[in-house]
Amino acid sequence: MIGHPSMLVPPGPSFRPLDVGAGRSGGRGDRKLLTMSRFLAMLLDSATRSTKGMTTGEPRTAVRRPWSDVHAVARRMAAALVTGGGDVAGLPPGAAVGVLAGEPASIAPVAQAVWFTGGSVTMLHQPTARTDLVSWAEDTVSVLHMIDAKLVLLGAPFDGLAPVLAERGIAYRTIESLDAAGDFVPDAAAAGEDDTALLQLTSGSTAEPKAVRITHRNLHSNIAGMVHASALDVGRDVMVSWLPLFHDMGMVGFLTVPMTTGLELVSVTPVDFLTRPLLWAELISKYGGTVTAAPNFAYAVLGRQLARADEGSLDLSSLRIALNGAEPIDPDAVAAFTSAGSRFGLQPESVVAAYGMAETALGVSFAPLATGLEVDHIDAQQLEEHRRAEPTTGEPRRRFPKLGPPLLGIEVRVVGDDGAVLGDREVGVLQLRGESVTPGYLTVDGPVATQDHEGWLDTGDEGYVVNGEVVVCGRRKDVIIMGGRNIYPTDIERAAAQAHDVRAGNAVAVRMLSGTEGAMHRESFLVAVESRKAGDPEAEQVIRKDVTRQVVSAVGVRPAEVMVLGPGTLPKTPSGKLRRAATGELLRARV
Repeated sequence: MIGHPSMLVPPGPSFRPLDVGAGRSGGRGDRKLLTMSRFLAMLLDSATRSTKGMTTGEPRTAVRRPWSDVHAVARRMAAALVTGGGDVAGLPPGAAVGVLAGEPASIAPVAQAVWFTGGSVTMLHQPTARTDLVSWAEDTVSVLHMIDAKLVLLGAPFDGLAPVLAERGIAYRTIESLDAAGDFVPDAAAAGEDDTALLQLTSGSTAEPKAVRITHRNLHSNIAGMVHASALDVGRDVMVSWLPLFHDMGMVGFLTVPMTTGLELVSVTPVDFLTRPLLWAELISKYGGTVTAAPNFAYAVLGRQLARADEGSLDLSSLRIALNGAEPIDPDAVAAFTSAGSRFGLQPESVVAAYGMAETALGVSFAPLATGLEVDHIDAQQLEEHRRAEPTTGEPRRRFPKLGPPLLGIEVRVVGDDGAVLGDREVGVLQLRGESVTPGYLTVDGPVATQDHEGWLDTGDEGYVVNGEVVVCGRRKDVIIMGGRNIYPTDIERAAAQAHDVRAGNAVAVRMLSGTEGAMHRESFLVAVESRKAGDPEAEQVIRKDVTRQVVSAVGVRPAEVMVLGPGTLPKTPSGKLRRAATGELLRARV
């Protein structure tokens, strides 16, 4: 078991207990003295002291707003929320609020406003051009009922969806309408440590929605841990992000962290990045960005863009942290990114491999700074047959990035199938404990606790620990067992992606059972890849043979079938990750 008993608290003033009557009426019960949550205290302190701010509007019209201005707007919005408007009543203390907006400039003050009133924020999944609005509306209604939302706040470019919400009787207000003349002053009654700050929707593979309940205590602890691990410095650091704010990496890591600690932020939307990926590097170059983050696929995309960029057109030498997390990290994609970026001053040591999840607000572990990506080369036979991560220089072997020690305030342990705590390099299920860990989920069937009687959370991830660093092998439910071997889908998918004409990052391996009811079942797997040549029978046949050859060469097992699909066919989460279980349902329906 590894972890840290103490927790860094970012610098800030000591807040004394305040009188309940200082802000909104009503408060929380009849308590005369309350202590404001440390998270809100940090937020208020940064609004008062920080000279930094957020820049939005790139690449069209850049606008910079100091955090003090964002805070002033948030206080007016909070006053409007409490007062109510039109047919919508004032927001009661502790209410859950859904937010559907795309512009970071709108979301930042709205989130603050809801927190100042003691409410919780839920960033709703955003419809895309391909979304069936009828299905989206039904799913959204389910989510709003699940979290018992009192209000939805609509902002550009989604304000046109107001009639869809109105038809279903959902109370909403536009963000533009929150412009009260009053000035809301948050007080100590606003929220305590165990009140809910965020209800983070999971981007899982089932149709049933689920929200992770993140308390003020969880947020403060995780922010403190990430600030320490990344050595964030208000005086020098500039964060650059295009990450979606309905995902924890974007909402917590690249909005809540900078506005709570008072860091400089440059923020654009995912659409801006997807439309022109090189914009990400251009913003780092233009603003002297020092900290950024993204899932592995985005670094693969940017690496290809940098390889084609004009010599001398960018300066990436300022970047000290390029955090890679949220999905399995491919060492080859990282190497391609750092190699292409080296022409523009990118240091390979800037890559920081990370492990995180919504259940801890965001971060679990960060690799040490200035070390670059460190990969553990493991004997494949020992891993797959004996569940031990023995280092090797021979073949066959598996490669797993080292994801660093756990953040301050988080403990990590590895547990075997029998519940025993395992030692170094023994593979089992990763469990977490600490102030960052959520107390529970909200589901359509009601609240569900996440911790056992000792406070441990089962992550559902298989992995191991080596020299205090966490290594993740894959999701336990996705492991494919063949001939007594435990095979991780990521190894199959990386091999399949090497086949000619397969779209990068668009290969999925899913397990399947064969046999009849009552008979012995043998486990096998299907592979689906996307290709622009889908629909051409001859080309598909060539791709299937190449995928099979790559997979057999890499992992020594043959897929039961390879399916070649057109671009955009594979199911993905709202944050862009491939949905393995949903893909399995799609493939099994086609077999």
